[in-house]
Amino acid sequence: MSVFNATRLIGKTVLITGASSGIGAATAVLFAKGGANVILLARRADALAKVAEQCVAAHKESGLQQGGKFASVQLDVSDKKQIADLWTKVPQELRDVDILVNNAGFVKGLEHVGDINEQEVEEMFATNVLGLISMTQLLVRDFKKKQSGHVINLGSIAGIEPYAGGSIYTATKHAVNAFSGSLLRELVNTPIRVTEIQPGMVETEFSIVRFRGNVDAAKKVYEGLEPLTGQDIAEEIVWAAARPPHVNIAQVLVFPVNQASAGIKYTGPPK
Repeated sequence: MSVFNATRLIGKTVLITGASSGIGAATAVLFAKGGANVILLARRADALAKVAEQCVAAHKESGLQQGGKFASVQLDVSDKKQIADLWTKVPQELRDVDILVNNAGFVKGLEHVGDINEQEVEEMFATNVLGLISMTQLLVRDFKKKQSGHVINLGSIAGIEPYAGGSIYTATKHAVNAFSGSLLRELVNTPIRVTEIQPGMVETEFSIVRFRGNVDAAKKVYEGLEPLTGQDIAEEIVWAAARPPHVNIAQVLVFPVNQASAGIKYTGPPK
């Protein structure tokens, strides 16, 4: 017997961006296990296909008869035309979305202002901020019409606390934090819920992208402590989505036990 009631997820349709790996993939699989239908969006079609297979297996393992419908759509959220054409690629039976998980996002580099690649600045804002806004606008219109829905945005401790070497990424996540807060206030007279999940140190492919493929450099960040995993954050997302309709988890700030802020962590006694 589960301590928390997750039956509210059964038969719901969830759309997840950045679903090909890390937090997005883990979230898709967990929703599938909970009896939801899932639309998986990401740029990498091959990786999406593998996650979709995991979703099918997770739903079968659950033994639930409801839900279990999945669709994979290759989509770059930074491309507004692709977003505008989204529904033409989604089966009719999955177009009535109940939950939007805006997970797509990335960071590149640790360069300081003055040395930052301008192209990377534009790419981070296009995905982390503009893509998230475009997806939310698309879904919120439908949520308002049916007076039901849940927007779950992936923020970060970087959206609360800036740090050196992260000026652009923290700027994008501060934007997500502000956007989520405004959306929450705009929808206060509706049953539509808005949640921002704010992870601290999570070890996924995200970190490897930050270091431009240098796996050793990415792993070094987490030496001496046990970081969060994509599964840890997926559980927070699914838990928030499974609350009763009158309960809105507005923000969830999640750290590994040995992290206290963006810049404070404990990795053992000095060597």
